[in-house]
Amino acid sequence: MARMNVNPTRMELTRLKKRLQTAKRGHKLLKDKRDELMKQFLELVRRNKALRLEVEQRMMAVHGSFTVAAAVMTPEGMEESLMCPKQSVSIEVGRRNIMSVNVPQFDFKMQSDESDIYPYGLAFTSGELDAAVEGLQQLLPTLLELAQMEKACQLLADEIEKTRRRVNALEYVMIPNLQETIKYITMKLDENERGNLTRLMKVKDMMLEQAIEQRQNGEMF
Repeated sequence: MARMNVNPTRMELTRLKKRLQTAKRGHKLLKDKRDELMKQFLELVRRNKALRLEVEQRMMAVHGSFTVAAAVMTPEGMEESLMCPKQSVSIEVGRRNIMSVNVPQFDFKMQSDESDIYPYGLAFTSGELDAAVEGLQQLLPTLLELAQMEKACQLLADEIEKTRRRVNALEYVMIPNLQETIKYITMKLDENERGNLTRLMKVKDMMLEQAIEQRQNGEMF
Protein backbone atom coordinates (compact mmCIF):
# COMPACT_ATOMS: atom_id res chain seq x y z
CA MET A 1 0.00 0.00 0.00
CA ALA A 2 1.25 3.43 -0.94
CA ARG A 3 0.15 6.60 0.80
CA MET A 4 -1.02 9.40 -1.45
CA ASN A 5 0.90 12.68 -1.42
CA VAL A 6 -1.72 15.08 -0.02
CA ASN A 7 -1.88 17.78 2.63
CA PRO A 8 -3.13 16.44 5.99
CA THR A 9 -6.09 18.80 6.38
CA ARG A 10 -9.67 18.23 7.40
CA MET A 11 -10.93 19.34 4.00
CA GLU A 12 -8.66 16.79 2.31
CA LEU A 13 -9.82 14.13 4.76
CA THR A 14 -13.47 14.79 3.90
CA ARG A 15 -12.71 14.67 0.17
CA LEU A 16 -10.82 11.36 0.48
CA LYS A 17 -13.60 9.79 2.54
CA LYS A 18 -16.08 10.64 -0.22
CA ARG A 19 -13.72 9.16 -2.82
CA LEU A 20 -13.37 6.00 -0.72
CA GLN A 21 -17.14 5.65 -0.45
CA THR A 22 -17.52 6.07 -4.22
CA ALA A 23 -14.70 3.60 -4.89
CA LYS A 24 -16.29 0.95 -2.65
CA ARG A 25 -19.67 1.41 -4.36
CA GLY A 26 -18.05 1.17 -7.80
CA HIS A 27 -16.10 -1.91 -6.69
CA LYS A 28 -19.30 -3.68 -5.65
CA LEU A 29 -21.08 -2.78 -8.90
CA LEU A 30 -18.15 -3.96 -11.01
CA LYS A 31 -17.94 -7.24 -9.08
CA ASP A 32 -21.65 -7.83 -9.66
CA LYS A 33 -21.19 -7.03 -13.35
CA ARG A 34 -18.20 -9.39 -13.59
CA ASP A 35 -20.13 -12.23 -11.95
CA GLU A 36 -23.13 -11.77 -14.25
CA LEU A 37 -20.85 -11.56 -17.30
CA MET A 38 -19.22 -14.84 -16.25
CA LYS A 39 -22.63 -16.46 -15.90
CA GLN A 40 -23.70 -15.31 -19.38
CA PHE A 41 -20.29 -16.24 -20.82
CA LEU A 42 -20.41 -19.80 -19.47
CA GLU A 43 -23.89 -20.31 -20.94
CA LEU A 44 -22.68 -19.11 -24.34
CA VAL A 45 -19.56 -21.26 -24.14
CA ARG A 46 -21.60 -24.38 -23.46
CA ARG A 47 -23.90 -23.58 -26.38
CA ASN A 48 -20.91 -22.76 -28.56
CA LYS A 49 -19.23 -26.08 -27.74
CA ALA A 50 -22.36 -28.05 -28.64
CA LEU A 51 -22.75 -26.14 -31.92
CA ARG A 52 -19.10 -26.64 -32.83
CA LEU A 53 -19.30 -30.39 -32.28
CA GLU A 54 -22.48 -30.56 -34.35
CA VAL A 55 -20.97 -28.49 -37.18
CA GLU A 56 -17.77 -30.54 -37.24
CA GLN A 57 -19.68 -33.81 -37.44
CA ARG A 58 -21.98 -32.59 -40.21
CA MET A 59 -19.11 -30.98 -42.11
CA MET A 60 -17.24 -34.28 -41.99
CA ALA A 61 -20.29 -35.99 -43.51
CA VAL A 62 -20.53 -33.32 -46.23
CA HIS A 63 -16.80 -33.59 -46.93
CA GLY A 64 -17.13 -37.37 -47.22
CA SER A 65 -19.95 -36.98 -49.73
CA PHE A 66 -17.90 -34.49 -51.78
CA THR A 67 -14.93 -36.87 -51.71
CA VAL A 68 -16.98 -39.76 -53.03
CA ALA A 69 -18.60 -37.53 -55.66
CA ALA A 70 -15.17 -36.31 -56.79
CA ALA A 71 -14.05 -39.93 -57.12
CA VAL A 72 -16.90 -40.96 -59.41
CA MET A 73 -17.14 -37.72 -61.42
CA THR A 74 -14.58 -35.97 -63.58
CA PRO A 75 -13.06 -32.71 -62.24
CA GLU A 76 -14.55 -30.86 -65.20
CA GLY A 77 -18.01 -32.29 -64.51
CA MET A 78 -17.76 -31.40 -60.81
CA GLU A 79 -16.67 -27.83 -61.58
CA GLU A 80 -19.36 -27.37 -64.21
CA SER A 81 -22.06 -28.68 -61.88
CA LEU A 82 -21.22 -26.18 -59.13
CA MET A 83 -20.37 -23.21 -61.33
CA CYS A 84 -23.75 -21.41 -61.20
CA PRO A 85 -25.54 -21.76 -57.86
CA LYS A 86 -29.30 -21.28 -57.85
CA GLN A 87 -29.63 -20.01 -54.32
CA SER A 88 -28.30 -16.88 -52.66
CA VAL A 89 -28.46 -15.74 -49.06
CA SER A 90 -28.88 -12.26 -47.62
CA ILE A 91 -27.70 -11.66 -44.07
CA GLU A 92 -28.76 -8.81 -41.82
CA VAL A 93 -26.44 -8.13 -38.91
CA GLY A 94 -28.15 -6.74 -35.81
CA ARG A 95 -27.07 -6.16 -32.24
CA ARG A 96 -28.25 -7.34 -28.87
CA ASN A 97 -27.08 -6.12 -25.51
CA ILE A 98 -25.63 -8.46 -22.89
CA MET A 99 -24.58 -6.54 -19.76
CA SER A 100 -23.64 -3.42 -21.79
CA VAL A 101 -21.80 -5.54 -24.39
CA ASN A 102 -23.20 -5.32 -27.94
CA VAL A 103 -22.96 -8.77 -29.52
CA PRO A 104 -23.92 -9.53 -33.14
CA GLN A 105 -27.17 -11.19 -34.14
CA PHE A 106 -27.52 -12.65 -37.64
CA ASP A 107 -30.80 -12.89 -39.56
CA PHE A 108 -30.64 -14.54 -42.98
CA LYS A 109 -33.07 -15.11 -45.81
CA MET A 110 -32.85 -17.42 -48.79
CA GLN A 111 -33.48 -15.41 -51.95
CA SER A 112 -34.70 -18.33 -54.03
CA ASP A 113 -36.90 -21.40 -53.79
CA GLU A 114 -35.63 -23.58 -50.93
CA SER A 115 -37.05 -26.71 -52.58
CA ASP A 116 -34.82 -26.27 -55.64
CA ILE A 117 -31.30 -26.25 -54.25
CA TYR A 118 -29.43 -28.15 -56.98
CA PRO A 119 -27.67 -25.91 -59.53
CA TYR A 120 -27.39 -28.75 -62.06
CA GLY A 121 -29.36 -31.45 -63.76
CA LEU A 122 -29.66 -34.71 -61.88
CA ALA A 123 -29.07 -36.95 -64.89
CA PHE A 124 -25.28 -36.61 -65.14
CA THR A 125 -24.27 -36.09 -61.50
CA SER A 126 -23.59 -38.36 -58.59
CA GLY A 127 -26.04 -38.97 -55.76
CA GLU A 128 -23.23 -38.19 -53.30
CA LEU A 129 -22.97 -34.69 -54.77
CA ASP A 130 -26.70 -34.24 -54.17
CA ALA A 131 -26.22 -35.31 -50.56
CA ALA A 132 -23.29 -32.90 -50.11
CA VAL A 133 -25.21 -29.92 -51.53
CA GLU A 134 -28.25 -30.73 -49.43
CA GLY A 135 -26.08 -31.16 -46.32
CA LEU A 136 -24.48 -27.75 -46.84
CA GLN A 137 -27.86 -26.12 -47.40
CA GLN A 138 -29.19 -27.58 -44.14
CA LEU A 139 -25.99 -26.70 -42.29
CA LEU A 140 -26.05 -23.00 -43.17
CA PRO A 141 -28.31 -21.82 -40.27
CA THR A 142 -26.16 -23.72 -37.77
CA LEU A 143 -22.97 -22.23 -39.26
CA LEU A 144 -24.37 -18.71 -38.89
CA GLU A 145 -25.45 -19.39 -35.31
CA LEU A 146 -21.98 -20.76 -34.55
CA ALA A 147 -20.34 -17.64 -36.01
CA GLN A 148 -22.66 -15.50 -33.90
CA MET A 149 -21.80 -17.47 -30.76
CA GLU A 150 -18.06 -17.35 -31.45
CA LYS A 151 -18.09 -13.56 -31.77
CA ALA A 152 -20.31 -13.12 -28.72
CA CYS A 153 -17.96 -15.29 -26.63
CA GLN A 154 -14.96 -13.28 -27.81
CA LEU A 155 -16.58 -9.92 -26.98
CA LEU A 156 -17.76 -11.13 -23.58
CA ALA A 157 -14.30 -12.53 -22.78
CA ASP A 158 -12.74 -9.14 -23.60
CA GLU A 159 -15.27 -7.33 -21.41
CA ILE A 160 -14.74 -9.79 -18.54
CA GLU A 161 -10.99 -9.18 -18.70
CA LYS A 162 -11.47 -5.38 -18.67
CA THR A 163 -13.91 -5.61 -15.75
CA ARG A 164 -11.58 -7.95 -13.84
CA ARG A 165 -8.71 -5.50 -14.19
CA ARG A 166 -10.85 -2.63 -12.95
CA VAL A 167 -12.05 -4.68 -9.96
CA ASN A 168 -8.46 -5.62 -9.08
CA ALA A 169 -7.26 -2.04 -9.48
CA LEU A 170 -9.94 -0.83 -7.07
CA GLU A 171 -9.57 -3.72 -4.62
CA TYR A 172 -5.78 -3.93 -4.41
CA VAL A 173 -4.59 -0.42 -5.32
CA MET A 174 -7.04 2.44 -5.09
CA ILE A 175 -9.09 1.46 -2.02
CA PRO A 176 -6.04 0.43 0.10
CA ASN A 177 -4.24 3.65 -0.89
CA LEU A 178 -7.23 5.75 0.11
CA GLN A 179 -7.59 3.89 3.40
CA GLU A 180 -3.91 4.30 4.17
CA THR A 181 -4.00 8.01 3.34
CA ILE A 182 -7.13 8.56 5.44
CA LYS A 183 -5.48 6.76 8.34
CA TYR A 184 -2.35 8.92 7.97
CA ILE A 185 -4.33 12.20 7.84
CA THR A 186 -6.46 11.15 10.84
CA MET A 187 -3.35 10.33 12.89
CA LYS A 188 -1.72 13.59 11.82
CA LEU A 189 -4.77 15.64 12.78
CA ASP A 190 -5.01 13.83 16.14
CA GLU A 191 -1.34 14.49 16.72
CA ASN A 192 -1.76 18.19 15.91
CA GLU A 193 -4.78 18.35 18.21
CA ARG A 194 -2.84 16.79 21.08
CA GLY A 195 0.01 19.24 20.41
CA ASN A 196 -2.39 22.17 20.50
CA LEU A 197 -3.94 20.87 23.72
CA THR A 198 -0.49 20.52 25.32
CA ARG A 199 0.44 24.07 24.31
CA LEU A 200 -2.83 25.41 25.71
CA MET A 201 -2.22 23.62 29.01
CA LYS A 202 1.30 25.08 29.18
CA VAL A 203 -0.01 28.57 28.46
CA LYS A 204 -2.65 28.09 31.14
CA ASP A 205 0.00 27.00 33.66
CA MET A 206 2.17 29.98 32.77
CA MET A 207 -0.77 32.35 33.19
CA LEU A 208 -1.60 30.79 36.57
CA GLU A 209 1.99 31.12 37.72
CA GLN A 210 2.07 34.73 36.55
CA ALA A 211 -1.18 35.46 38.38
CA ILE A 212 0.15 33.86 41.57
CA GLU A 213 3.35 35.90 41.37
CA GLN A 214 1.41 39.13 40.84
CA ARG A 215 -0.80 38.34 43.83
CA GLN A 216 2.19 37.59 46.03
CA ASN A 217 3.91 40.80 44.95
CA GLY A 218 0.76 42.76 45.70
CA GLU A 219 0.55 41.32 49.18
CA MET A 220 4.20 42.23 49.86
CA PHE A 221 3.51 45.89 49.16
